[in-house]
Amino acid sequence: MSLKAIHIVFIMASTLLAIGFGAWSLNNYFQDLGTRADLWMGLGSVGMALALVCYGVYFLKKLKNVSYL
Repeated sequence: MSLKAIHIVFIMASTLLAIGFGAWSLNNYFQDLGTRADLWMGLGSVGMALALVCYGVYFLKKLKNVSYL
């Protein structure tokens, strides 16, 4: 497996983790179980997920001529 393929797997895993944590934090906040910290962590995590998606697209465009193997 090439470095490009491993990098893409890590970007996808990080994005899914950020989305999952953001959803969990925002759910806690809106269910009256959490504090403002849950709101900020949820919004920050969703923002990071969007940044990771943008980085993934940039990475794929930059290395489009490099093989996955």
